[in-house]
Amino acid sequence: MKRAYLAIIFLVIASLACVFTSNVTQEPVSLPTTVPAGTLPPTQVKTPRPTSEEPTKTPYPTSQLDASLENEINLIQTQVVEERGLQPKYPVPVVLLSPAELRQNVVNDYEMDYSDDEAADDVLELSTIGLLEPGFDLRTLMVNLLSEQIAGYYDNETKEMFVVQGQGFEGPERFTYSHEYTHVLQDQNYDIQNGLDYNDDACEADTERCAGIQALLEGDATLSQTIWYQYYATDQDKQQIESFYSTFKSPVYDNAPAFLKDDFGFPYDQGAAFVQEVFTNGGWSAVDAVYKDPPISTEQILHPNHYPADKPIPVDLPDLTTVPGEGWREVSRNQMGEWYTYLILARGANTAARLDDSTAKDATAGWGGDEYVLLHNDATGETAFVMKTVWDTNKDAAQFASAFSTYANTRFGVPAATQGDTTTWSYSGGYTSLYHLGDTTLWITAPDSTTAQSLTTAVFP
Repeated sequence: MKRAYLAIIFLVIASLACVFTSNVTQEPVSLPTTVPAGTLPPTQVKTPRPTSEEPTKTPYPTSQLDASLENEINLIQTQVVEERGLQPKYPVPVVLLSPAELRQNVVNDYEMDYSDDEAADDVLELSTIGLLEPGFDLRTLMVNLLSEQIAGYYDNETKEMFVVQGQGFEGPERFTYSHEYTHVLQDQNYDIQNGLDYNDDACEADTERCAGIQALLEGDATLSQTIWYQYYATDQDKQQIESFYSTFKSPVYDNAPAFLKDDFGFPYDQGAAFVQEVFTNGGWSAVDAVYKDPPISTEQILHPNHYPADKPIPVDLPDLTTVPGEGWREVSRNQMGEWYTYLILARGANTAARLDDSTAKDATAGWGGDEYVLLHNDATGETAFVMKTVWDTNKDAAQFASAFSTYANTRFGVPAATQGDTTTWSYSGGYTSLYHLGDTTLWITAPDSTTAQSLTTAVFP
């Protein structure tokens, strides 16, 4: 699944409206002057390599800034450096584009990185696990969503800052710039693509790890932005920002599928909560230490007390492509993680089947590790999905199995049939089973019971 963040461009879109209302209106963040000893355990991996040389290639010529704008940008950069504590390695090129040019630039990048075939495979996967309706036009939605609200962004591939021109550089733009300049400092100190291994190829291979890293990056930038607002924004800035967000409208975002809106907000909301927890215990030095051993799962972000010791339990599924017969291909193989397992139960396309937030969170909080495989037969149009999850305890597995059964009864529109350790649902066009034994569950969706049984036997011979 090519999650939304795999565009590898840091954007400020509608999700930041939630950041504004949930963060900057709280009590001011206190700025500790020292870091208490022992607030974080020793790091276990090599420190990310900082980028030490200025990039030699950029697709856009650096814009000539007028003196007033240049002074404002330099002031914000100085303020962010002062409060964040990371030092820039070289000046970041600033490119001024009109709102239309900025939108088109983002759309071009996205369309170049995301093919029609990739989008079709993602819709196949997301509809199989119940988050989208079959045939949903995901690619068009993403293009429209990325085009809707862009206040500016930092591109960590070209090492450029893009700023919208022609509509002033007022409170909202300054607020955005403080967020995006934090990304510049992260990149120049920790090398996002190579030092953190946060790039298209690595993220396609392990979406859970990249979700954890993105939550760190965006949570860091969101906290930095919040502190900038509280301590550096002028009264005029604050009035303009509050006025902007009080009338903020984003119809594309507002009407997007429920899971996608929550997933877009995850790095900003849950990521900010994770970073805030680290910051509260040790200030920016403690946050910097996290970059030496970044979170590797959404579980660690959702439960900061699980970081860094509680690492995902390795789960390996065998090659299943030949099990259903001839003509099948493996569409995807990855980790679902605690966050997406929660979204399946609470934010599915079938609104009647959604569990309440508390039930879904409790049912997935004991996630230990998983792997899933999606198979498809292009000739017949048949699909099979296999997901094996190991839970922290037998009780956690039983709690998920119970919640999943409640969800599935409504989603598939038929009552469950239980035989031994397996619960099944047989419905028009498909068959789903949930096998539960001890601390393990196995979810299989297949064209029929015979295929499902063959896949179960392949996983548990």
